[in-house]
Amino acid sequence: MAYTTIDNPELYFQTKLYTGNDTDDHAITLDGNEDMSPNLVWIKSRALTHNHQIHDTVRGVTKHISSDVTNAEATEATGLKSFDSDGFTLGTWDSVNVASSGTYVAWCWKESATAGFDIVSYTGNGSARTISHNLGAVPKMMIIKKRNTAADWSVGHASLGANQVLELNKTGAVFTDASYWNNTRPTSSVFTVGTDGDQNTDGHTYVIYLFAEKQGYSKFGSYVGNGNADGPFVYTGFKPAFVIVKNTGINENWSMHDNKRNDNVIPNYARLTPDDNQAEATNTTFAKVELFSNGFKLGNSADVINDSGVKFIYMAFAEQPFVTSTGVPATAR
Repeated sequence: MAYTTIDNPELYFQTKLYTGNDTDDHAITLDGNEDMSPNLVWIKSRALTHNHQIHDTVRGVTKHISSDVTNAEATEATGLKSFDSDGFTLGTWDSVNVASSGTYVAWCWKESATAGFDIVSYTGNGSARTISHNLGAVPKMMIIKKRNTAADWSVGHASLGANQVLELNKTGAVFTDASYWNNTRPTSSVFTVGTDGDQNTDGHTYVIYLFAEKQGYSKFGSYVGNGNADGPFVYTGFKPAFVIVKNTGINENWSMHDNKRNDNVIPNYARLTPDDNQAEATNTTFAKVELFSNGFKLGNSADVINDSGVKFIYMAFAEQPFVTSTGVPATAR
């Protein structure tokens, strides 16, 4: 059985649901039993068509980028105003704190080599090069965004080729070009960028989120869809708290799921997509992802999660490990 390196995932990842109040200095406290000061906060309105808003401590408070558009980084003084000891504080900006229909979800990560997460900001030089990171392990997923001008997001993944990307802001299938990552796999100390403008334009600034796999806490893998209502089961070695999947073969949305938005009326259908600004969908014809104590299962035949014969990539983070570091099994679903 899979033992874990992290017994309490709440120290490094938490999902928070909150309601906006259109009031300045609205403090959002995370729900976990342990305090966690986040370094990355990704916020999406659940009820309204607002852009995703991504904030991190490397770029600083009030700085935001959106996964569903190519826009450059922007500053919003009334957006996320501080990263706190157990949450974050908001201003009155509608995208993060509107009162009317103001239901939100925030996915929050702690930057830590222990948890396999690093944030790096760098300036491009237009030539193939290596850039250092602090994971001390090989990244399995990398997400880059140019900060100072409009550009597509680049996503690298261990289940894709060293010269391939998916774009977080688009529905497209995988792209292949030798300029992506300079056709070079990352190592435990560096990642490589080539000459692609979305990754390394001379004089332009970038941010990259790097994720290494940690047994019992995070998993970055792939599965092949079967096109059936009884879809494949994906073993992770933990009960997922958060899952993103992407069809690599055809134009389909990314699909985001978590353990907090599983609505009591229509369980497991609560879905958001990082590539558009749409409100949360709970239509049963959309993606159904079921979360179990040791992985997740694709519960319908929708192409967005279970296209027959097509490879999907995924990223997943734990609510709890399947087996603790002392060998104690977690509670089954």
